[in-house]
Amino acid sequence: MGTTAYEDWIRDFEAARRERAERGDPEWRTGVPLHPAIRRSVQRFQVGEDGDGAELITKAEAAGDAEYASAVRMFVAEERNHARLLALLLASGGAPVIASHWSDRVFVTLRRALGLRLELLVLMIAEVVALRYYRALRDGADDSLTREVAGRILADEERHVPFHCHRLRRALRPLPPPVRVLVTSGWRAALAAVALVVAVDHGPALRRLGVGRGRFVAEVVRSSGPIAATMR
Repeated sequence: MGTTAYEDWIRDFEAARRERAERGDPEWRTGVPLHPAIRRSVQRFQVGEDGDGAELITKAEAAGDAEYASAVRMFVAEERNHARLLALLLASGGAPVIASHWSDRVFVTLRRALGLRLELLVLMIAEVVALRYYRALRDGADDSLTREVAGRILADEERHVPFHCHRLRRALRPLPPPVRVLVTSGWRAALAAVALVVAVDHGPALRRLGVGRGRFVAEVVRSSGPIAATMR
């Protein structure tokens, strides 16, 4: 990827969009009722994916980089698609979506109160936690439809994290090196705290998926080291 422009990221998002269109949706008729613990967990993640992204798009446009703003709009479209896929997965098993969850309200409030750089740091916490969650759902779910949906979302998230890292690296570059270390260390600490909250909140589902609370937190924290280094 280039270090000064977003042409490559735009091409990447466009290629993913074309692939989704050619591939089509999963076969929803194969859905089965989810285990209650997993159903509740997926409902909470669906709420988190269902934001409209308008605030992030507005901040990206205000940053004055048209290519970056275009890439952000494509990112938001993928996140909306994740919410759609999860809603259809729930519906295929006869489960509804939920209107809200306290964890999503906290994240949205924090993100909207901050500038672009700090909003991306908060967003990256959710993205890194999501990486481990969707991997657990893909590898541990009992039915093939849930595994397929989780795998599709995971593939997108694996592109989203480097995309945001690219922007944050540019955003943090003007800061003195000790300040960059302080920022990324604080980010890792906040991520560890959030991972612990998620592990407690989704503990029954994680156990069902074969990932204990402690393992979930440890693996999220371990994955954050290279990501923080990239941001610096």
